[in-house]
Amino acid sequence: MNIRKQLIWTAPTGGSRFTALASFVRAAEAQGWTEAEIQFVIDELVEATDDAAGLAVLASYARA
Repeated sequence: MNIRKQLIWTAPTGGSRFTALASFVRAAEAQGWTEAEIQFVIDELVEATDDAAGLAVLASYARA
């Protein structure tokens, strides 16, 4: 799946990727993302090697 959507959300710069994910999911649901789109992002986040890489994944789908 290639998601071209950009979520209007400010990605956190620190902390756990999983804490940031909770905020990301709430914003995505509020902005009408499908479950499949959200799950795709979750899968990418889980596959990230560390928190910094995971936060970078989330930031790639966000615009402030």
